[in-house]
Amino acid sequence: MPQSDREQIIACYEAMYDGEIRKDTEYLKKYLDESYVLVHMTGVRMNRQEYFDAVLDGTLNYYWCRHERETVNIHGDTAALRGDTRVEAAVYGGGKHVWPLRLDCEFVKKEGVWKMTKSVASTY
Repeated sequence: MPQSDREQIIACYEAMYDGEIRKDTEYLKKYLDESYVLVHMTGVRMNRQEYFDAVLDGTLNYYWCRHERETVNIHGDTAALRGDTRVEAAVYGGGKHVWPLRLDCEFVKKEGVWKMTKSVASTY
């Protein structure tokens, strides 16, 4: 059964976590648009390649996650998702901590496929 737009957007959001936990940038490329920008909760802005580099070089380390809430709003070929996820991470040389991470994400639908274009991280 084909997924609804809402289900595809949530699957894309959850796949982003899966890819960063596995440090699999080829996998992430399927879900993050070339225009993707991450705004880290520290305020650091990274384009897609900078984000991939930070995941691969150990600047950003993710170990597991548990999705708690996902709210999706769709407007034609664009969408927004707010996701609340518990994430174990060690970033910028700090120790491992479990974070209540909120991502406010933007998506675009291109050729029938939803891709994430931006995520802004904070806590909840």
